[in-house]
Parts: sequence; structure tokens; C-alpha cells
Amino acid sequence: MVAEHVQNAPIVVASNRGPVSYRVAEDGSLTSGRGGGGLVSGLSAIGTDSGAVWVCAALGEGDRLAARRAGRRLDPADTGGYGVRMLDVPAETFAAAYNGIANSVLWFVHHLLYQTPLEPVFDAGFREQWAAYETYNAAFADALAEEAAEGAVVLVQDYHLTLVPGLLRERRPDLRIGHFSHTPWAPPDYYRMLPDDVAAQVLRGILGGDRAAFLTRRWADAFAACCADVLGAEVVRADDGTATAVRLDGRTTLLGVHGLGADAAFLRERAHRPDVEERMAALREQVGAGRRTIVRVDRTELSKNIVRGLHAFRRLLEDHPQWHERVVHIAFAYPSRQDLTVYRDYTAEVERVAGRINEDFGTPGWQPVALHVKDDFARSLAAYRMADVALVNPIRDGMNLVAKEVPVVSDDGCALVLSREAGAAAELGADAIVVNPYDVEATARALHEALLMDPGQRADRSKRLAAAATALPPARWFVEQLDALRAL
Repeated sequence: MVAEHVQNAPIVVASNRGPVSYRVAEDGSLTSGRGGGGLVSGLSAIGTDSGAVWVCAALGEGDRLAARRAGRRLDPADTGGYGVRMLDVPAETFAAAYNGIANSVLWFVHHLLYQTPLEPVFDAGFREQWAAYETYNAAFADALAEEAAEGAVVLVQDYHLTLVPGLLRERRPDLRIGHFSHTPWAPPDYYRMLPDDVAAQVLRGILGGDRAAFLTRRWADAFAACCADVLGAEVVRADDGTATAVRLDGRTTLLGVHGLGADAAFLRERAHRPDVEERMAALREQVGAGRRTIVRVDRTELSKNIVRGLHAFRRLLEDHPQWHERVVHIAFAYPSRQDLTVYRDYTAEVERVAGRINEDFGTPGWQPVALHVKDDFARSLAAYRMADVALVNPIRDGMNLVAKEVPVVSDDGCALVLSREAGAAAELGADAIVVNPYDVEATARALHEALLMDPGQRADRSKRLAAAATALPPARWFVEQLDALRAL
């Protein structure tokens, strides 16, 4: 039953994951935990008195139970005072939409991850999962249509919800709708691996919005190219050739670029708390006195390219034995999406390759790779502060905030070895050592160059990297999108 006192919202945000999650205790009670990230920071920038509402999905049993008990919106005491509507999508529908389509198809397409001789295979099972993705997106569109006030601004987030703008446009043509993609966007030839109707449906879904925004100009241009190639849409271009809008069926969707940056104030304060100091002491003991550090912090996500990074470190030790006993690769590989077999296998391969390096090169007083697989944010910050070199070598990444966070937190400045396929390379490339992520030999040479970098040059580069990395902090990133829609 919808409560009469619930006010429709002038600002509505939609994302798969919300700002709060719930755990069920043995006695059946629920414990809530607050989330983090750019959207949470963005909402904090506009305040609880803005009347904004966040629509998200229930991700687990605790969330589902909370959603059922709450009715239309969660208890503001659990959400920091913000209005949050959590959708109790049936578990099997959610799993098919989230794991089957979003994470195993759309993510793979945009990150160019398929082993094309064997995959993808778009069969009857795919069609069942696609139907679940449509149902999942429709549930969001229905909730947003119900929550939004007349003429409201709606910000839809990411590849989980590509169909929502178009579905919402059908339900509520009065709304100003934006979609933001946190991933890269595939070039047309790769994107067209999708079944023709699905490829068109995703594009038309996003084009249902008034704005489609991306982390870099490169991804915006790729999206526009797909619209032209798949749909025959007209691409509007600026004088320099960059795509600024897409026209289709009498509607114009503007294209925007908002390069999400690091939250410097939060990171620097958090990185100097006692728990981080404790983790630093433990890491220093593990590394050993006087040794240099090459740091990477990633989830064991296929696109992060951890295995090739380890191969490059091995090659460094083979080609430059002067680094034996003098450098440690601190590699944090936090398990991700372990409900998918390919991710479990990848995590196992990371551990195997790291273990082999330690077997082949380690000595009684030196372990070349310090691999940690248990997620620990305080330990990640400790490693950021200790880093002489940061290795960020994804196959492809929408942005990669680790590349932005390490220079902000580093105590003495760090050299950044950065994949040219990370979105962050557009902003940080001038002061990073940029590499082809597939080229293990070149990455090994880059690590050697980074280790040899003069400390003064390293510190100067790190300052410039930090300035670029914090140019658009999360709160401003959110408000920029909001303002762009309000101006329409």
C-alpha cells in the first residue's frame, strides 16, 4: 500500500546498487550498512532537503526482506535521511539480468573480453536471459515513473539499465532523462557481435534519454559511431569532429563527458587514520627495509589484466637481476564475481602465477610478490601511501579510479605505469608511463624505467597527476550532470 504522505521527487537517481545494504541476523532482525562511491557523494552534495529519491535493486536476501517490510521507501534512518526505494525483483530474474546479461554479455562486449573462436554464443538460453533483462529494466522504469514529480530530472546509471531511458520516456514524456555509462563503449565492429535486434534495442534505450554521458570523449564517440552504424542515426559533430548529439526518429539526444575524479579530501583524511598506519607497519615488515615497491590494487575482474601484470613483473626480474632482493610487487587482487566460473578460474590463475614467481625467484629473506586476496580498504590505502610505482594496466577500463587515487595519497610521490586503454589515460597520460596492456615486454621495460625515475621528477609528476585526478571530484561530477539536465 502506497502511503499518502509520500511526495514525488524532483530528482530521481536509478542504479543497480543502492546506498544501503542489509544483513539478516539469526533472530530475523535486519542490520543496515551504508554504501560509498560517487553517487553517495553526489547526493550528499545536494542534501536531504532536495527531496531526491534513489531507486535501486535488492541484491541479496537481507535487501529483499528490507524492501518487503519497507513498502514504497526504506526507513530514512538506514539511508542517511535520503529517500530510497529498493526494488524486490524476483531472485531468478535478477540473476539472469545481472549475471547473465549485464556482467556476462554487455560487460564483455564493452571491455572486448570475448575469446571469439568460442564465444559468444547467442542461443535460446541467451534469449531467456535477455527477457529477464527486459523485465528488470521495466521494473525500474515503472518505479521511476511512479516516483518522479512532474518535469523531474532522472539520472539513470550504467550498463545494467540501458533500456530504462526509452521505457521511461514512453511512460513519462514530461521527464528530463539522462543516462551515464561507467564502462567503456565498444567500437561498432565489436559491438555488432550482439544480435542485431539487441544491439539496436540497447542503443534505442539510451537514446530515449535527453542526454547520454560518458567518462571520456573516446567512449562518447564510440557510442555515436554505433548509433550511426547500427541504427543509421545522424551524428551531430563539433568543429573539431567530436560527436555532440545523436538524432533519430525526430528526437535529439545530447552527448556529455564527465570524467569522474578522486575525492582528495576524503582519501587524504582516511589514509592517515590509525588502522591505515597499522596496515603500513605490517606491509613494511613484509616488504623489508630499504626495498622499492610496485603496487597494484584491483578486483580480480578479467579486464584488470592482473595476470599480464604479473608476467611483466617476472620479465623485469629476468631482464634486470639488479632488482632481485631490492623490489617487491605488492599485488592486491580482491575476488570479484566469484559466482561466475570464469572469474573463479581467473582468480586461481592470479594466485598460481604469483606463487610461481615467488618459487622461482624468492630467497629466505625476500618474497618478490606480496599477494593479498582479502578485501581491505585500509590496507589498500596503506599500499597507496607506500607506492614507489603504481601499476594500472587494464585491458580496457571506463576510467580506473585507482590510477587517480594513488598519486593523491602517495607519501613521497609515485611513478604511474598506465594502460593506454584506461579512460584515465586521457587525463593522466602526459605524466604517466603509458603502455600497451597486451605487451608484457614493454610493460616490463616501463616498470624498470619507473623504478629508475629520479625522486624529484617522480614527486613533480605525482603532484601533476594528483591535480588532474581531482579535477572533477564525485560531488561536482554528479551536480554537473544534474545541472546539464536542468538546463534543457
